[in-house]
Amino acid sequence: MTSDTSTPAPPEGGVVRTPKPQARTLERREAVLRAAMSVFGQRGYNKGALVEVAEQAGMTHAGVLHHFGSKEGLLVAMLQYRDGEEAAGIPGRAQTEGPAFLGHMLDTVTENTDRPGVVQTYAVLAAESVTAGHPAQDYFRNRFTGLRDKIAGVLAEVTGRDAADPEVRDDATAIIALMDGLQVQWLLDPDAVDMPRIVEKVLDELVDRLSTKNPAPPFPRPKD
Repeated sequence: MTSDTSTPAPPEGGVVRTPKPQARTLERREAVLRAAMSVFGQRGYNKGALVEVAEQAGMTHAGVLHHFGSKEGLLVAMLQYRDGEEAAGIPGRAQTEGPAFLGHMLDTVTENTDRPGVVQTYAVLAAESVTAGHPAQDYFRNRFTGLRDKIAGVLAEVTGRDAADPEVRDDATAIIALMDGLQVQWLLDPDAVDMPRIVEKVLDELVDRLSTKNPAPPFPRPKD
């Protein structure tokens, strides 16, 4: 009797479907991602140990590597998870588009005041990413590029300007700088910095100036 070594016929339609991770697997991965946010946020990427991530997630070091392949792979997945993107099979959150994105940014700032650990993780890793060879450098570079484009497009849509207008793009860049800079100040002195109020104020002023095309009033400059 000979064994049948022929290749099994593909399912109807010729598409081989990859099974989705089981719910228990996704729960374990999410636990690892949350633990990574805690460890990397407190110690940074270079000093944060996978062993500590594994302990916080309730699994072994080998288990973490099984799910994410490497420390670098875990870092990128954690950043994607933080931003609400699909990460390691965990579904992403619905993304807000169009003018509603301005309100979404304010909502995010408000939510961040209740999750200092997430804010700390982002601030630490964003700062670390400027160093040569950091595994998250491409991620943050691409994130800022995409965010600048998106905010510029939204500002153009709500003010009737061109998204390629240098003034619009400058304002998009300034908004990102404002939000990220405020996070650092807030982490160091939360009682002194009202992030939602400040972001809303600046957004209102920028949108009004772009809409009316009135330049910002001059400020005193030192005389030559």
